[in-house]
Amino acid sequence: MPVLPVIDLMILVAWTSLIVAAAQKGIGMALATRPQIFGMGPFDFVLVAGVSLLFALALAARVWVRRLEAMPLVVHPDAREGNGREEVLPDFPDPRTEASSEQAAPR
Repeated sequence: MPVLPVIDLMILVAWTSLIVAAAQKGIGMALATRPQIFGMGPFDFVLVAGVSLLFALALAARVWVRRLEAMPLVVHPDAREGNGREEVLPDFPDPRTEASSEQAAPR
């Protein structure tokens, strides 16, 4: 079963809940009443939005980790062969060449 539509649905529910909460709060401030939908006030809708976003995030993270576990590690071809060539950063000198030049020219 594809998971992406479920994640999209949870995000849609969260944004819809936030819009409903803002509308309820605006109506409540304008009319000095406490409007409720199914017995839920603005704070309840904000909680629904938070829970929906957290669930969508957890579901996306779970799918992402599952895909990473199934993929083989990407390794540089030279490192796979084991020829001893390591990467050296360009800003720093290669310590192996310094050690070989010190051994060749004694002080």
